[in-house]
Amino acid sequence: MPRDIVPVVEERQRDADRSQGIILAAARDEFAEHGLGGARMDRIAERAGLNKRLIYYYFEDKDRLFQAVLEQAYLQIREEERTLNLLGLKPAEALRRLIEFTWNYYLGHPEFLSLLNSENLQSARHLQDSERAREMNSPLIATLGEILERGRKEGSFRGGVDPLQLYVSIAGLSYFYLSNHHTLSAIFGRDLMTVRAKNERLNHMCDVILGYVLLN
Repeated sequence: MPRDIVPVVEERQRDADRSQGIILAAARDEFAEHGLGGARMDRIAERAGLNKRLIYYYFEDKDRLFQAVLEQAYLQIREEERTLNLLGLKPAEALRRLIEFTWNYYLGHPEFLSLLNSENLQSARHLQDSERAREMNSPLIATLGEILERGRKEGSFRGGVDPLQLYVSIAGLSYFYLSNHHTLSAIFGRDLMTVRAKNERLNHMCDVILGYVLLN
């Protein structure tokens, strides 16, 4: 390729990347607010400030766009988890940091929970077709397994803990509470989203998970 063409190609690629990023952000908000069934491509185009035909050019249809949004959502949470440097911490501290991170991430990104709710209504058919999503999530379980094994060898953790089951418990303790706080608050007559209630929940989750893993 001639040298004078290279900058042009690179600029076009940057424009394409920017456009796709804008579309994904707009689609994330639309899907989080309306779900897959209620989302409209016209509104996504309006949110993005781009021509609807450009969305179809990059993502083909609404299902492919929703899949791309899910993949991006998982990419973002996994990237932030990697910054925790869990393997550089003592096992109990690493586990506590992962619990705290998961809770705070879900709190700060309610759209992530909404996207998961929508995908579960679809029986996870978009994620089942996404090898990229599976590849992104596997390293986290491997890291957690390494933390558990190190703790076992040090004599601080009990053995036989399945890292996948443990992570599902960590995520589930946060996910259920936050996804259902309206109904739970109404049923029990207690605001579960006050600062005090959220701190109590986080402390409870740490006690439950560490109490299960730590040797007494």
